[in-house]
Amino acid sequence: MPHLKPILDPDFLPAAVWNRTYRRRVRESGGHPLTIALERGSGTSVFETEILPHTGECIALNHHYVERALKFLLWQKGGHRITVAGNPCIAEYLRSVYSTGGARAFDVQFMGERVYKEPFIIESCAIPDAPAPSEKTAVLGRHLDGCRIGFDLGGSDRKCAAMIDGKVVFSEEVVWDPYYQSDPQYHFNGIDDSLRRAAAHLPRVDAIGGSAAGVYIDNEPRVASIFRGLSDAQFESEARPMFHRLRERWNNVPFLVVNDGEVAALGASMALQDNAVLGISMGTSQAAGYVTPDGFITDWLNEFAFAPIDYREDPARDEWSGDAGVGAQYLSQQAVARLMPVAGIESPNDMPFAERLLRVQELMAAGDERARRVFETLGAYFGYGVAHYADFCQLRHVSVMGRVTSGAGGDVILAEARRVLETEFPERTHIRLHLPGEQEKRHGQAAAAATLPALEQK
Repeated sequence: MPHLKPILDPDFLPAAVWNRTYRRRVRESGGHPLTIALERGSGTSVFETEILPHTGECIALNHHYVERALKFLLWQKGGHRITVAGNPCIAEYLRSVYSTGGARAFDVQFMGERVYKEPFIIESCAIPDAPAPSEKTAVLGRHLDGCRIGFDLGGSDRKCAAMIDGKVVFSEEVVWDPYYQSDPQYHFNGIDDSLRRAAAHLPRVDAIGGSAAGVYIDNEPRVASIFRGLSDAQFESEARPMFHRLRERWNNVPFLVVNDGEVAALGASMALQDNAVLGISMGTSQAAGYVTPDGFITDWLNEFAFAPIDYREDPARDEWSGDAGVGAQYLSQQAVARLMPVAGIESPNDMPFAERLLRVQELMAAGDERARRVFETLGAYFGYGVAHYADFCQLRHVSVMGRVTSGAGGDVILAEARRVLETEFPERTHIRLHLPGEQEKRHGQAAAAATLPALEQK
């Protein structure tokens, strides 16, 4: 059990704590090697670990450890062909769970049909026959030359910035409600409107970069929450080519759209002038992105909204994926809404998450202890989450952004997260937690997105 229990959620069982206990037992009993390889066409990620002897009461522990590890890896790295090396019984168990009729049918359909357009397969082999790692990286962003527009599409607002040779000359935030809009023209017109408002402050437009929640491959959303109001047919015919159409409208200038978490990490890396950076955005949902120790952006999904961080038996359940204990319910506006009644803060059932967050932030500014407990709980979630993330990637910095971190509540979140790391994970205290200034938090994402595309050489 954790030493520092979240004040409003004492039953929270951090993944980092459960895994630490499991690994200690593996060391004591003698570990058996296991490798999980995730292939996604453009690259292969390999996770090497050890499990308990696969007998007796250890079988259930192994199942839990490996299933949750694969779940995390799928949403961190991505993949449609999974190879489990070292234990065919584990592979067979995972095949039963990650199947169209299994508990993780959402993940199977998402990774296979929606993202990679390939069948989702789990195979088994011996350790020496496991696929070799082959990570694809790219240098994106950090381009400051020319007249640029950057935009960031959130669930409750869209941000846009205009930049001339690295200097932001205009930025604004426009409220919109894209989630349940059934007409794709609403999204197209909204994005185009923000681009035009930014372009009015530039002598010309040389490049456009954007960020949005979801999975983006080759400027196409494969899955994106802002389009959830569209039918599958509308998504394929209207949403997927939307940014290609926008580029055509803007004279085919260099135009690049990527996951908002990647842009958050890129912006933090640029501001800190260092790498090995994880960017976390606590907004309508949770977004994440990663800059490698060498300064590269990867082709990983980094959709931490669906990555588990709570291992208790009956954690908060995500209404979209159907899974429980995943990040969206702990590090987002959804988490604030879930914690409000526990803290004794009432709100109408139909009040949007953004308005509930604003109410808690207003109470926090007025010194209300109930609101403070909400942010302290979020901070504990975050601290334990960072420790878990550090088990899967090398970290020197974690930068946290998003509406949830605005105001005094953001300082409370970071203070509590640091307390968790110092008390529970002293070996992780080298990881620096950062909270950008208010202007950078609200508009820095759009400015960082503006640096994504390189100008075409003439």
